[in-house]
Amino acid sequence: MKELEIRIHNPTGLHARPAKVFVNTAKKFDSDIRVFHGEKKANAKSLISMLTLGAEQGAEIRVTVEGDDEEQAMSTLEEAVRSGLGEELPAGDGAGSEGKAAATAETPPPAKTTAAAPVSPPAAEREVTSGDVVSGIAAAPGIAIGPVFVLQAQQIEVDETTFAGADAEEARLAQAREKAHAELAQLQEAMAAQAPEEAAIFEVHGELLDDPDLLENVQERIADGQNAAVAWQRAIKIRADAVAALNDPLLAERAADLRDVGQRVLRLLVGEIDGPALPEKPAVILAQDLTPSDTATLSGLDVLGFCTAAGGPTAHAAIIARALRLPAVVSAGPSVLNLKADTTVILDGNAGTLTVDPDEATLAQAREAQARWEAAQETALATAGEPAVTEDGHHVEVVANIGGAKDAREAASSGAEGVGLLRTEFLFLDRAEPPSEGEQEKVYREIVEALGGQPVIVRTLDIGGDKPLPYIDVPEEANPFLGERGIRLCLARPSLLRQQVRAILRAATSGPVRIMFPMVADLNEWRQARAIVEEEREALGAPAVELGIMIEIPSAALLADHFAQEVDFFSIGTNDLTQYTLAMDRMHPTLAANSDGLHPAVLRLIERTTTAAHEHGKWVGICGELGADPQAVPILIGLGVDELSVNVPAIASVKAQIRTLKLAEAQALAQRALACADAREVRALSAGRTA
Repeated sequence: MKELEIRIHNPTGLHARPAKVFVNTAKKFDSDIRVFHGEKKANAKSLISMLTLGAEQGAEIRVTVEGDDEEQAMSTLEEAVRSGLGEELPAGDGAGSEGKAAATAETPPPAKTTAAAPVSPPAAEREVTSGDVVSGIAAAPGIAIGPVFVLQAQQIEVDETTFAGADAEEARLAQAREKAHAELAQLQEAMAAQAPEEAAIFEVHGELLDDPDLLENVQERIADGQNAAVAWQRAIKIRADAVAALNDPLLAERAADLRDVGQRVLRLLVGEIDGPALPEKPAVILAQDLTPSDTATLSGLDVLGFCTAAGGPTAHAAIIARALRLPAVVSAGPSVLNLKADTTVILDGNAGTLTVDPDEATLAQAREAQARWEAAQETALATAGEPAVTEDGHHVEVVANIGGAKDAREAASSGAEGVGLLRTEFLFLDRAEPPSEGEQEKVYREIVEALGGQPVIVRTLDIGGDKPLPYIDVPEEANPFLGERGIRLCLARPSLLRQQVRAILRAATSGPVRIMFPMVADLNEWRQARAIVEEEREALGAPAVELGIMIEIPSAALLADHFAQEVDFFSIGTNDLTQYTLAMDRMHPTLAANSDGLHPAVLRLIERTTTAAHEHGKWVGICGELGADPQAVPILIGLGVDELSVNVPAIASVKAQIRTLKLAEAQALAQRALACADAREVRALSAGRTA
C-alpha cells in the first residue's frame, strides 16, 4: 500500500470543483483509494464522501492507495493535487508543496463521525387570514380549488439504546435496503406510464442506496456499537447536510434525494411500514417541502395540487409535478403551514399564488378561470398539430427546446415545427471522457431523423465556468458567468469544436440542420467559429448549412446591425440576456424574482435585434423561458420575433395563445411595453391585455 501526505493549496480547498476532478481521477484506477483529513475519512471515488471532508486551503490530507495499479494511481493523484485539480493556484503554490510517499502494510484507523444537531423548521412569518393572497414561485401550471391538507413531515423515533450485535444489525440493514429497492422499483413502474423520464429519478435513489462510502460508514458505526437505525440516520444526515451546504446548485439538489432515501430505509428499520398520513378526499396539499417520493405517491391519490413553504421550481418534486400535470406553487413561506385543515384555498400555479379562504365572488371568478384554463388546455392539445397563425394571418413558428433523442420524438408528436435549440451538453456531462465524434454523429442523426424533415438548430457546446467538465481543464474563476464559457471555451480548444462540427455536418445528411454558437460577444468570435465550420465542411465535402448566433450578451444585441450582415439567423437566449442586462444572477435566492425578461431594458435589446435582422432579411427566434410566458408572448410577437422555441409541454398552449392574437394589437402592446419603467409595469400592462 502507498501513502501520501500533501497540502491543499486551492483557494477554496477541496470544494465542489476540485473535488470532482480528484474523484474522476481516482475512478480511473482499480486500486482502493482513501483520503483522510483530521478524523474524517473519504472514499476517493465517492464525490459525496469527498465533499464531506471539509478540507480548506492549507489543509493537509493523507491519501492511501492499495492495489495492482497503486504506483501509477498515487503518482497521478499527487500530480493532480500539485497542479491544482483544475484550478489556478496562487503564485508560489502547487509545485513546491510538500508531500511524501511511503509504503505501509497497515490499514488506517476507521474514521469517527458525529451527527449534526437537528435543524428546526423556520418559524411562521405571520398568521394568514381569510382573503389573504400568499405569493410564492410558480412551479407547475394550472388552477386548483379545494380544502387544504397539511402533510406533516414524518418524524421517526429511533431508539439509541438497543443493539443486537453487529451481525444482526447489519442483517437488519440489508433487509431494509432490499425492501427499499423493491419500493423504489414499484414507484418507478407506477410513474413510468405518465412520466417515464421523471420516473428515472428513482433509479438515482437506488444508486444512492448502494453508495459504497455510505455503506462503509454505516458499517463502521455498527461496529462501534450503534444499532442499524442510528448508524443509518446519522450517516445520511451528515452527508445530506454537507451536500446541501455546497455552493453548487446541481450538487445541492442531491441533498433532497439523500434525505428521501434516508427516510425510506429508516422507516423500514424501525418497523413503520406506512409513510405519513395522506388525504382521504380531494385536497390541496400544504407541506414544508416535498421529496420526490412524496410527489410520486401523491400522483396516485385525488390530489388537486400542492403548495410548499420551501423548495424551488427546479427541484425534483417540481419537475415531477409538471410531468403529472399537478398545479404547484413553491417557496410560499412558512405561514401557509398554519392554515387549519379543510380551509378552502385557490392555488394558482400559473401566477404562483395561494388565496386563503376566498369569498364567494372570488371563488366564482376562480372557478371561471379554472374552467377556461382546462378548456383551453383541451383545445390546445387537440389542435397542437396546426400552425400558429394570428387572427389576422401572421404565422409564428413554434419549435422545441430539447436535450436528447427522446425529447425530439416527443416534440415531433406534440406539434413542434422543428427544434429551435438542441442543447448538446447532455452528451458531455456525467462522464470521465468527452463523447467521440462517432457517438455524437449517431445521436445527432437520430434526433434529425425523429423530426421527419423539420429543421433542427444544434447549439455547439455551451459549457465552462459555472458548468465545468472533469476532462476539460478550466481554472477556477472568481466570476464564472463572466469567464471562459460557451464559444470562448470552444475557440480556446478548437479540437473540441472541430470534432463536434464534423459530427453535426455528417448528421446533416439526414435532414435540415442549422448550427448555432452560444455566448458570442463580438464579430471576431463569430468569424473564428464560422471559419472553423467552413474548413471542416470543405474537408468533408459536405453541403452548406445555415449558421447563426445566440443573442444573450448585451454587446451582441447592441451590434446586431453588424452581425445581421453576416449571420443567417439570430436566436435570443432571454435567460442569460436578462441576467447580464440587469446584473442579477437568475439563480440568486433573493434577486431571482426580480430577474425578469419583461424588463423594458431587455425588451429594448430584443427590439434592436429584430429590427436589425429584418433590415437585412434575417429571422429571429427566442429560445429562453420567456418564449413560453403567456404575458410575454404577445409582446415578443409585437417586437417582431419570428420563432418561439419552448419546452415540449408548452408547445400546444403557446400555439393556442398565438391563434387568439392580432399582430397589429400585439405591436401596439409592445410599443407601450417599451415605454414602461420596469417589469412590474409591463406585466400589469400585459395582464390587462390578456385578461
